Amino acid sequence: MTQNIRIFDRLVRVMVGTALLTGFYFQPHNYWLLFGILPLVTGFIGYCGLYKMCGIKGCSSCSSENCSTEPKK
Repeated sequence: MTQNIRIFDRLVRVMVGTALLTGFYFQPHNYWLLFGILPLVTGFIGYCGLYKMCGIKGCSSCSSENCSTEPKK
């Protein structure tokens, strides 16, 4: 599985996911906060299936065969 999310997008996803899960820790009766798992996981692995389904290219160097968020040497 190739990565299709830029570094900045990954950082934002990890921060949002962490914030939502922290909110769930303090308010365990609010199960909507468990949706923080999704941005946290996609931020860590660097791949978003919804981007793939919608044809969104998260990085400028993406092509249909190869998408890498690491800079080319």
